[in-house]
Amino acid sequence: MSTSTVRGTVVGMGQRANPAFAVAVVFLPLAALGYAVTVASVEHHTYVHVMAGILWTGIDLFMGTVLGPVVGGLDDEQSAAVFGRLTPKTTFLLPSLAAVTIGSGLTLAQRLGWFTNAEPWLALFTAANLIPALLLIGWRLDAWRDWRWQVPFALAVVGSLAWVGLTVAALEPVDPAIAVALGIVTLLSVQGFGFLLPGEIRMYREMRSVTPDSSVIASIGTQNAMLGGVQGLFQLLLVLDMVYLRYGGFPL
Repeated sequence: MSTSTVRGTVVGMGQRANPAFAVAVVFLPLAALGYAVTVASVEHHTYVHVMAGILWTGIDLFMGTVLGPVVGGLDDEQSAAVFGRLTPKTTFLLPSLAAVTIGSGLTLAQRLGWFTNAEPWLALFTAANLIPALLLIGWRLDAWRDWRWQVPFALAVVGSLAWVGLTVAALEPVDPAIAVALGIVTLLSVQGFGFLLPGEIRMYREMRSVTPDSSVIASIGTQNAMLGGVQGLFQLLLVLDMVYLRYGGFPL
């Protein structure tokens, strides 16, 4: 499949990842999210959020603390071979886990009454996530002049800022733990979707080029693995914040 189209890139990476794996790691987490936010009990909703977060955090920490140093000791060809097998799988798995963790966490906080008057904060959160992430995607993929980037970026800017404008008058202070959580999640989301994901796409494009450069693949892959460790550390801070929110700030 061609790497010059979105469909070709997605299908090609899915084939490299194993189609059954790619479909499963996207469909199952999103199905769990759909269940959690519609008909699930609070306990089941919490389980979905916690399990997705554990998997996301654990994989990121493994990438940074184990895989990164191991691959850093290999030569470029060996390192590129590792990322050639790993990258197509993580491209589907990690964004799915991130989306489910974030989505289920926001809705759970609202459901438990910890995040009242959420709409203006969610409007700001959406703008703070979408705009920087899409700017990074445009930069990392050299897509500034590509209408396939320009259209989503324009829609994201107009839509998110319009939502902010319509709701900002109702903005009220929230518990500091909620504000900290929103800030950390924004950092994770922007780094993950705006930097790590485009890096994986760049690696795949290099793998599919006429003359793949192992040093480029190894460099991007090692960088992503190390940044995955940074993601994991921020996620541990988020867990600490959630523990405070559950047992410190809100006596039940």
